[in-house]
Amino acid sequence: MRTLLFTGKGGVGKTTAAAGTATIAAARGNRTLVLSTDAAHSLADAFGVPIAAEPTEVETKLYVSQVDAQRRFERSWREIQGYLLSVLDAAGVDPITAEELTVIPGAEEVLALLELRAHATSGEWDVIVVDCAPTAETLRLLALPEALGWYMDRVFPAERRIVKALKPILTRAAGVPMPHDAVFDAVERLHLDLEEVHQILSGKDSSVRLVLTPEAVVLAEARRSYTTLSLFGYRVDGVIANRVFPEQGADAWREQWVAAQSRILADVHQSFAGVPIWLSSYRPSEPVGVDQLTDFARAAYGDDDPLATPVGQGPMTLQRSTAGTTLRLELPFAERSDIDLARHGDELVVTVGSYRRVLALPAALSTRAVAGARVEHGALQIRFADPIEGTVGGHP
Repeated sequence: MRTLLFTGKGGVGKTTAAAGTATIAAARGNRTLVLSTDAAHSLADAFGVPIAAEPTEVETKLYVSQVDAQRRFERSWREIQGYLLSVLDAAGVDPITAEELTVIPGAEEVLALLELRAHATSGEWDVIVVDCAPTAETLRLLALPEALGWYMDRVFPAERRIVKALKPILTRAAGVPMPHDAVFDAVERLHLDLEEVHQILSGKDSSVRLVLTPEAVVLAEARRSYTTLSLFGYRVDGVIANRVFPEQGADAWREQWVAAQSRILADVHQSFAGVPIWLSSYRPSEPVGVDQLTDFARAAYGDDDPLATPVGQGPMTLQRSTAGTTLRLELPFAERSDIDLARHGDELVVTVGSYRRVLALPAALSTRAVAGARVEHGALQIRFADPIEGTVGGHP
């Protein structure tokens, strides 16, 4: 199953790009689902038809769905919410306020991932196209499975044992109910589901497509997104530059826009060298409906296959040589000063700007010392000493 995620700064046309790509996939005979994880759903506007939480058929083999956060919350978080409500009730909080307080911040993002997992594992689809939220929300969303995984592996087991052992004492002392096994089981199920999401989205049949407009601020955000997505193991397989002014027939006012965009587009090609870049001309109006969306996508992709599976080994690889084993992590645009590297037991902690990833080392490397690290050609390269070498240390 092919999975494509579209993201970009708000207002660049990612919904149009996602919807247009899906129409091509369905026209080829693929059972295709377009799923919106953006709280400000726009797919209904793009297709010009009402859309519900359940997949709605808008064309032969083309279905569209928008995540219903409230319904998903009630279905997936019932045990967790029930426990939180009991705690607030014991504290004297009125039921209406308690209901609002138990809507956990970021819950919509989590539920969007659970919805994606449900569709990806259903076996009903050949292609799933995801219209993601604007970049910042998408990056938080895609970083979540690993962040929760670290908590579940390191903190959760001990927390569960402590609560179970001291439950009678804690209940009397605190005056509020302690969580039951059903609550811990619900959190554990959530962790397993999100772990499966990460495996799906970082697999060889999944990729992220960045959508931008030829503006300096938008390009800067796209570059940062590329770095962060690579940090968390997600493949970026293309860039769509949208709303490009045509060079021919421009009046004096538009010529200035053409010149400004040309400079930015040159930077786009330089920044994303080696990644397909598709240009979409500025249109007099937004494409609405299957036919116009299909025209948009065909004009943008040209003769390229928009469903082509990415080639290569992905953002993280291991390489053996006579000097030892090197872990190579693609970090496009990251400078040496942006990166911090730390070693804690069998884990590597890689920090790039405000994003941090904890990498559990393979068993073959977990007992080896870091012999050196450097940033070269857009990648962080960490060399591990062979057992006989015994060298310690190394900072990028």
